[in-house]
Amino acid sequence: MTNLQFKSQRRSLLMLGALLVALAVLSACSSVSLPPLAAPPAAEEAAATPEAAAEVESAATTDESAATTAAEPATLDVATGVHKGAPVGFTAEGFPFRGQPDAPITIREYSDFECPFCVRHFVQTEPALLESYINTGQVRVIFRDFPIESRHPNAPAAHVAALCIAEQGAEQYWAMHDKIFQTQSEWGNATDPGPVFVRLATEIGADVDALNACIAAGEKDALIAAALNEGQVAGVTGTPSFEIAWEGGADRYLLVGAQPFSEFARNIDALLAGEMPPIAAQAAAEAQAEPQGDQQIPFWATAEGWQPDPNRPGFNMAGDQYRGSIDAPVTVVEFSDLQCPFCKRHSLETQPILDEQFVDSGQVLWIFKHFPLSIHPQAPAAGIAAECAAEQGQFWEMHHAAFENVERWSVEDPNPIFVELAGDLGLDVAAFETCIADPAMADRVQSDMIDGMQFVQGTPTFIVLYGGSGRIIPGALPVEDFTNALNEFISEAGATTN
Repeated sequence: MTNLQFKSQRRSLLMLGALLVALAVLSACSSVSLPPLAAPPAAEEAAATPEAAAEVESAATTDESAATTAAEPATLDVATGVHKGAPVGFTAEGFPFRGQPDAPITIREYSDFECPFCVRHFVQTEPALLESYINTGQVRVIFRDFPIESRHPNAPAAHVAALCIAEQGAEQYWAMHDKIFQTQSEWGNATDPGPVFVRLATEIGADVDALNACIAAGEKDALIAAALNEGQVAGVTGTPSFEIAWEGGADRYLLVGAQPFSEFARNIDALLAGEMPPIAAQAAAEAQAEPQGDQQIPFWATAEGWQPDPNRPGFNMAGDQYRGSIDAPVTVVEFSDLQCPFCKRHSLETQPILDEQFVDSGQVLWIFKHFPLSIHPQAPAAGIAAECAAEQGQFWEMHHAAFENVERWSVEDPNPIFVELAGDLGLDVAAFETCIADPAMADRVQSDMIDGMQFVQGTPTFIVLYGGSGRIIPGALPVEDFTNALNEFISEAGATTN
């Protein structure tokens, strides 16, 4: 296979047609709100930059000319009620908050009532935040409406209903907020969600006539649009996102995705201690890693990089795991997250068919690279475990075992599970345990992420290289669509060599 030549370096990487992209966007763990037909300037997420729920939901682009930043008032906001043990009220702009108005830390939560990762935060993380920080007077949370209508068509109606209930008081608002999240699967799938919201209002004792009149007036749409614009100016690209700041301070730090409570705690505790929060250091590292200007073709995307490493079976010269023939007319570089449900679906359901039809037949060279999203906190550890299995010649076996057992190791400390899996695979467990503690393994995973930042919006993402051209397939396509796409690329690759 001859060395790959791009037109104008990486900018020659083209997307698939609109049909494939439309299918893929619906199935990817994505986070960045970039138009799917444009090559992304940097990675994620939300679901974000390489910090984690993609799996965060991608936001629709709005008119930037209308974007304004709504600053919090200098005067102290006043709480007017109590909900779940926390003071609740509204800021001068009318934004609902909970927590002491003079709390030292303010979190602005950008959320979408129909986003599954937002409801995950509501169920799994929010109660611990309330108990540990909000009810203790250390944190105030301001809720900002960020419905992503392109992904969640019923979300704007839910936000309007909540804001209309807000006219009846802060306690009523937060009660409605909770009810809406608790019934997401009901109204989210409804042709007309309005009757559900009316029922919820009745259940909390709200004035239904006032609610209906407010919804009919349509006055909340402008407030939601302003919130969307405000969030985008703040750098929000998906939901949920949390802007954390020392109240009165100039610096604000963005935490993206349905993060576990421990991630909130370590950043909040750092601010309370007068220290720089970990997310600040992470953001600085990502900014430093972001490519500047035109880049040379990366080594991992060249025929030289694809050559087998004679000293490390299973690795190519770029340090990546591969399978298939290096003389294949088409190369697929897969960027994947071992905790991503769509990556799991691709790996366990689609990949075996692609392997049989294309990889085993010598038509496609398949290369794997890690891209753990920040919304999947155990994904980096899974990548390290796979790399350590690779040191004993069983990368693909651990890769498969990780996906099959993702529910088991999606816990605070996943390494004991990976050690068990290593034993099940017959690996040298002592050597494996030593390996997963080696910082060099984490560096491998991080290196893959840096490699993908120019191209990857979410996971899985497949960069298809052939005949001097490049295509990006974003998402876990159905096997029939992926098969059709690869057949087309193989046909085109054959045409360029004739």
